[in-house]
Amino acid sequence: MFDAAQQAELKKYTFAVYILQALSFLLLFSAVIGIIVNYVKEDEVRGSWLESHFRWQKATFWYGLLWTLLGVLTLPLLIGYAVLGILTLWLIYRIARGWICLVDGNEMYFNPTGEERER
Repeated sequence: MFDAAQQAELKKYTFAVYILQALSFLLLFSAVIGIIVNYVKEDEVRGSWLESHFRWQKATFWYGLLWTLLGVLTLPLLIGYAVLGILTLWLIYRIARGWICLVDGNEMYFNPTGEERER
């Protein structure tokens, strides 16, 4: 069971990770700090509606890292520029959508059972 104070505290961490991900466009290491926060706080959000945000943030980081590496490796072939350009748009979308859903108090993924998660 999550009380309002716990939810508010965990929501701050979730906001912080979105901020760190956004800052990664300027400071690359901030995304690494964000993923560390995700893994450190993972057990605390388990079972709450914020768990979906943590899953979203982790997927954004790991897929972003994969496509960054592929983009950099293919720069000599010139296709890397397109990969990195599309990746930038995708990252902006993921960070913005996650942040908006967090502010609205929504989970990130469709819940087919229709059951409300702990708030």
